[in-house]
Amino acid sequence: MVRPREFDRDEALQRAMEIFWSRGFAATSTDDLLQAMNIGRQSLYNAFGDKRTLYLEALSAYQRKTTSGHLRRLSDPASALEGIRALLMGLIAEDDRVRCLGCMGVGSVGEFGTTDAVLMEQRAKVGAALGTRITERIREGQAGGEVDNGLDAGEASAFIQVTMTGLQLAARAGGGLEELRAIASFATDRLRAV
Repeated sequence: MVRPREFDRDEALQRAMEIFWSRGFAATSTDDLLQAMNIGRQSLYNAFGDKRTLYLEALSAYQRKTTSGHLRRLSDPASALEGIRALLMGLIAEDDRVRCLGCMGVGSVGEFGTTDAVLMEQRAKVGAALGTRITERIREGQAGGEVDNGLDAGEASAFIQVTMTGLQLAARAGGGLEELRAIASFATDRLRAV
C-alpha cells in the first residue's frame, strides 16, 4: 500500500521556487531543496521528479504569477502611459530583501542563456504574451495622443521589455528604490508625445 503524501505540494513548490529564485539552479543543491521544502528525498522525487524538473515547474509557477501581475498593472489604468509606468514601477519591490532578488526569469537567462531549449520555449511564450500587450497599449496611447506617433510600436515595446530586464538586473545588483523608480519614469517618459 502506497503511503499518502504527508506535505502540501503547493507549499513545497513555493519554497523550492524561493530558494531557486535566490540562489539559481546550479547553486541550489538537492539538500538545500530538501531542507527548504521540509520533505524527504524520496518525497521530492515522487512528487516532483528530479531537480531540473522541479526547477522548470518552479520557474513556470513564478512566471505565471508574475506575468499575470504584469498584465494586470499594464492593463488596469485607462491611460496607456500610466499602464506602462505601473508595469515598470511594479517590478520594483519596496522591501530591500525582495528587491535584491531581482527576477527569477531574468536569473534563468543569466544562468542558462540559450543553452536550454525547454527554458527558451518557456521564456518565448511569456515574452510574446507580454510583448503583445505592451505593443497594444503603445498603439492605444498613440491613438489617444499621449504616446509619440513617430515611434514604431513594436520597437517601443521591445524597449520597455529590455528596460524591465535592466531594472531587474539593477535590483539584483543592489539598486536602490528611488534610483530604480527614476529609471522607470525616465523610460516611460521617452514614449510621451511632445
